[in-house]
Amino acid sequence: MKLDVINLDGSKAGSVDLDEALFGLEPRADILHRVVRWQRNNAQAGTHKVKTRSETSYSTKKIYRQKGTGGARHGDKNAPIFRHGGVYKGPTPRSHGHELTKKFRKLGLKHALSAKLKAGELVVISAAEAEGKTSTLAKQVAKLGWKRALIIDGATVNDMFAKAARNIEGLDILPSMGANVYDILKRDTLVITKAGVEALEARLK
Repeated sequence: MKLDVINLDGSKAGSVDLDEALFGLEPRADILHRVVRWQRNNAQAGTHKVKTRSETSYSTKKIYRQKGTGGARHGDKNAPIFRHGGVYKGPTPRSHGHELTKKFRKLGLKHALSAKLKAGELVVISAAEAEGKTSTLAKQVAKLGWKRALIIDGATVNDMFAKAARNIEGLDILPSMGANVYDILKRDTLVITKAGVEALEARLK
């Protein structure tokens, strides 16, 4: 399928052929959901921790005698039923990550690209290059109407463009190898350079 290519100033720069296998799929929410969950679970720190009965700072002395008080039988005040006692079966440091096959991760990325194209939120630009002036790039981005956009470039990102875009709110840039489902879906506009299209097609074949 063909899609128009534009320059950063909004002028037309021809067209590009998009691979149907990457951009022409019918997006499936279940596939996208599984890949996003895999990403977010792997990113979770898992450093949550509570003190157990053996780690609280009370004395381990029995608080009163076993019989004759008319009250319940207790040991020490570290028991979970007491205030400031240890927590029973609370969270401990662990990894929340789980496995997802490489084939399925690639499929998720294809569905994310297809979803953006189907929603009319995919833009292809000739190149992501700038003179390093944030003000100039900010005006171009505002003119194009990109409020929350992700730009995917080729194997590397142009240093001057990255410098110019660094302080523009809502604008993020990734090389093609950094393209992922979560970052694509959470932006309103997906912008890919021609070099980025070629790199993604080579990566996802």
